[in-house]
Amino acid sequence: MANGNIAQGIVGKRILLIVGGGVAAYKSLELIRRLRERGAAVRVVLTKSAKEFVTALSFAAISGAPVHDDLFDAAAEGEMGHIRLSREVDIVVVAPATANLLARASQGLADDLATTLLLATDKRALFAPAMNLRMWLHPATQRNVAQLRADGALFSGPEEGEMACGEHGPGRMSEPLDIVAAIEAALAHDTSLRLPGDDTSRPLAGRHVVVTSGPTHEPIDPVRFIANRSSGKQGHAIAAAAARAGARVTLVSGPVTLNDPTGVETRHVESAREMLRAVESALPADIFVAAAAVADWRVEAASEKIKKQGAAPALTLVENPDILATIAARKNGRPALVVGFAAETTDVLFHAREKFARKGCDLLVANDVSAGVFGADENEVHIIDAAGVESWPRLGKAAVAARLVRRLAHALADRNSEKIS
Repeated sequence: MANGNIAQGIVGKRILLIVGGGVAAYKSLELIRRLRERGAAVRVVLTKSAKEFVTALSFAAISGAPVHDDLFDAAAEGEMGHIRLSREVDIVVVAPATANLLARASQGLADDLATTLLLATDKRALFAPAMNLRMWLHPATQRNVAQLRADGALFSGPEEGEMACGEHGPGRMSEPLDIVAAIEAALAHDTSLRLPGDDTSRPLAGRHVVVTSGPTHEPIDPVRFIANRSSGKQGHAIAAAAARAGARVTLVSGPVTLNDPTGVETRHVESAREMLRAVESALPADIFVAAAAVADWRVEAASEKIKKQGAAPALTLVENPDILATIAARKNGRPALVVGFAAETTDVLFHAREKFARKGCDLLVANDVSAGVFGADENEVHIIDAAGVESWPRLGKAAVAARLVRRLAHALADRNSEKIS
């Protein structure tokens, strides 16, 4: 089981942050703040291009330490400063990692302080790429990334989204909290999140994962509907993380404003009944994750717009099908793992435990949605299963998704090994 207190692994750690030259460099200031509030010490190295976007003074003020930017600093290099700087840390983080910086690092070049440090260090390097989507998808960049991975480098992102250039797609730098989570996992040597013998980081290869996401819209008439505030960000992030883990993923999405995740089959629906039919038609599956915020009730919709005529019309609510309970109770073709979500506003753990016992799922992810979770990029969840409750620190939704997918892969492997034995 993953350690719920993984954040403790960053206290007292020394992190060398290399900042590449890109618009995303401003996010690295927030990254430093997040790392320091968790007890880490951060030393910063700026590339020449990075200084065109954010000043060294800003990084010095946030990090509380001198900023380095010159390979030929006479005072520092008199004591072989680039060697000491690369060795006296616990991990090297490159954020943002531009296409140019990735290319130079993959080829082992050492033509400035940043690349010299990457070549001289004896610690793991974690890259957070940020660039235009065409640059990220270019075969040359993909070759460079593959080479860095083969050399032992770690990666956080990139994510899909709107870019400074106005285009939309993969290439956005991961949010600071997602990078923090990746650093914490690397520093904690969290091998419990890998499967035995898994060296490819694709622990769900050959598996089928079905995920629901977003709200449902229950029509009142042709122009009005009952809905909720779910953005679908967490469900879509889970689908994307499962695909990156090697799974064949079917995402059943209610009405959202998000793009379909890359490498995922997405089926768009409106109502709870449509979502249930889409889920059942997607089975069989190894894992079912019910992340959607399905409307509990619907009304018998009018065929024409209800006119405003004096008294408000009486709406008779009818209970919608319970998708999570229905799939969990299947006698034939039940997924090996059924995961539910509980969005609560009061007594989160009490209501979540009750829901876990009532729904028949294998694991429940609970969170407090009264704290602005809907539509936000961060989440703080509690994982409930038969063994008890595990509370995770506040993380970006992409980091929550990646961590949940790794845990599910581990649980699925455990179940299969039990069957074999």
